[in-house]
Amino acid sequence: MRVNYEWSFHFLWQYEGLIAKGIGITLGFTILTVILGLLVGMVIALGRMTKRRWLAVPLVALVEVFRCTPVLVQLIWVYYALPVLIGLELSPAEAAIITLALYGGAFYAEIIRGGIVSIEIGQWDAGRALGLRTGQLMLKVILPQAMRRMLPPLVNQSIMQLKNTSLVSVLAVPDILYQGQLITSATYRPLETYTMVALVYFAILYPLTWLATQMERRLARRP
Repeated sequence: MRVNYEWSFHFLWQYEGLIAKGIGITLGFTILTVILGLLVGMVIALGRMTKRRWLAVPLVALVEVFRCTPVLVQLIWVYYALPVLIGLELSPAEAAIITLALYGGAFYAEIIRGGIVSIEIGQWDAGRALGLRTGQLMLKVILPQAMRRMLPPLVNQSIMQLKNTSLVSVLAVPDILYQGQLITSATYRPLETYTMVALVYFAILYPLTWLATQMERRLARRP
């Protein structure tokens, strides 16, 4: 049976304020969790490379927990269970930021660690021969070379961070998807509303995916 449906997007102009707010919150969450995730990832990556097992083993466990469980489950657990353990109530936004930062950090850590260990041993030996300390060697020799290899996967993971922000709506964080749910409840027009939400994500993500592809191609052409 054919269903006749008349599409109309004009009503969305009435909710341009909600839509703009949702886009702003989505981008804000993405930028904040990417920055925090990179910091967490760097700390974990360097900690995992230490010879101190009492430090490396818990960090490995942390990475595997966040890599091997769904983000949605993590969001709900952090919001409802973590306050019971620490005795401190978290707002939905705080729970979402903590979860996405740790989740992204687990993946960033593996990317960063992989980039560092991919540098040839001769580079490490040359730096030590010049009298560089471990910190100086890492900052001046290893990381600049590793960054070339890490950049495309870091960008791809940051794209995933933006996609994952759509899940914070389950905690009533007013991102673009949550605003879409509010608009749908008020207008009973989910097709147009969620089409708009999908187009917003596409408009944000497509330039980033194109950038990641260009980076990979350029690096592939370099010796």
